[in-house]
Amino acid sequence: MEQRPNFGALTAMIGDLKKAWSGMDEVQRRMLRVTGTAWSDDRTVKAVVGPRGHLLELDIDPRVFRNPNSKALAAAIVATVRLAVEDAAEQSKEILDGSIAPDLRRMAPGGAQLENLLHRHDADVRLKGDDDE
Repeated sequence: MEQRPNFGALTAMIGDLKKAWSGMDEVQRRMLRVTGTAWSDDRTVKAVVGPRGHLLELDIDPRVFRNPNSKALAAAIVATVRLAVEDAAEQSKEILDGSIAPDLRRMAPGGAQLENLLHRHDADVRLKGDDDE
């Protein structure tokens, strides 16, 4: 028995695509305004990142210089920036959740999970071939 395509589902998908496409400029503008902010556990480091996780601001409380420890400070900076990236990613996800139908945002180009990509810090992403060095 020959199965017929589900034209209702196809029509709904096309409608979702049109809706998503028509609002994409505004979604992009909103996502480009996202900033993530985080503080270290001891509140001596504050990091603010942009929508792609790039560092915009780094505030270091002068108290860290009373007992200098460069390794601890570096670790606190990296950890705080990661938290700020997670904050920005969460905000971006909320924008996408409110703007794009779930079935359209489920998969990004190349088969990558869009949500997983949003929650990645650049330091966690290894480029293909990095292991060869």
